[in-house]
Amino acid sequence: MLENKDASEKADVLIEAMKWIREHRGKITVIKLGGSLMEDEVAMMHLIIDLVFMETVGMKPVVVHGGGAAISEAMTKAGIQPTFVQGRRYTDDATLGVVREVLARQISGSLVDQIQFYGGNAVALSEPFGSNVLYGKKATIKDDAGENVDLGWVGEVTRVDVKKIEEYCDQGIIPVIPSYTVLEGTENQGLNVNADVAATEVAKQLRAHKLVFVSEVNGVRTDPNDPNSMIDSLTADEARKLLASGAIVGGMIPKIQSCLKTIERGVEKIHIINGRLRHAILLEIFTSQGVGTEIVNERRS
Repeated sequence: MLENKDASEKADVLIEAMKWIREHRGKITVIKLGGSLMEDEVAMMHLIIDLVFMETVGMKPVVVHGGGAAISEAMTKAGIQPTFVQGRRYTDDATLGVVREVLARQISGSLVDQIQFYGGNAVALSEPFGSNVLYGKKATIKDDAGENVDLGWVGEVTRVDVKKIEEYCDQGIIPVIPSYTVLEGTENQGLNVNADVAATEVAKQLRAHKLVFVSEVNGVRTDPNDPNSMIDSLTADEARKLLASGAIVGGMIPKIQSCLKTIERGVEKIHIINGRLRHAILLEIFTSQGVGTEIVNERRS
């Protein structure tokens, strides 16, 4: 039997969560999963339970995922040597085949199985399962002369089948979407896309209430090597000033740039959290303090 104090503390947690449950229920939240976090079975278990909890209390989670580590491992086993063009991975036919099988079939399928194991309902929305929702075009970069440089089957998302995703959400089914698109105008020519960019485009076109980036970083830091320098909350203007000052460096730069574009397109809040923290999604969304960095257009008065 619980002691009165323990019982009261548990009740306090539920009361605090109730406020946020009422605010977020019925609204779409895009959750981006990626990085080495995908290889951490314990962390993924807690995150999957978080997703099922969200749907159970009336939220509409949409999962967008990467899987770079698993793809690299599969390429090594297949004897495929990666090629880089100006620091970017070139995706030839063989590489794309690995991406399709590992990312769009195996990982998506595994996530669906895990969600169902913990009592939720989910569906893999990708070309290998016959239910693609992302369409794109080939991406290029410029060389020193300003000419386009081909990256092979690397793409960017141009269109999201919003209606299909919303239909599943309305049925209480969690959509699971890999960062793999079909080339616009073809039936099944795939394109390998950056998972952060894919999640950003999905959130923008769905006009999601929230976009949550779940990785190994606990949020935006003024010092990338010091976890204690994390910033709890940023407005879009404050984020732009940090970018201009050089305080944000490395891989966080394109992530913040994508966040700002997403805010401009109507997504109300973006969160960057460390998925290795037990039940990080629930702690970020359903508590007043949170555990990561929240980026908003402007603070409410």
